[in-house]
Amino acid sequence: MTPEDFLDGHATASAVYETVRQRLGELGPFETRTTKSQIAFRRRRGFAYLWLPGQYLRGPHADVVLSIALDRHDASSRFKEVVQPTPGRWMHHLELGDPDDVDAEVVRWLEEAARDAD
Repeated sequence: MTPEDFLDGHATASAVYETVRQRLGELGPFETRTTKSQIAFRRRRGFAYLWLPGQYLRGPHADVVLSIALDRHDASSRFKEVVQPTPGRWMHHLELGDPDDVDAEVVRWLEEAARDAD
């Protein structure tokens, strides 16, 4: 499956994906892996994941969520939810409604996550 297949019919999510991909490209090499549930951005390990909450949630929800894996908890109010799936690893879930939501702050989180994934 390609990212385009996964995002087919989701214009906002596709635009967000392109912005994230472009901004990550400015930070150095990475790979993408697309499954039925998400697009994973990877170096040695995954560091960010783009997924469609409409696949899992009923009722109102964001068009797309960017989950960023950090080795620390960031208390920013921008995150919808922060969970610790394993010791020393926190997943920060960020709802995005527009490509412009991928601003300098988000890029700093992505840069940190990518660096930690080397």
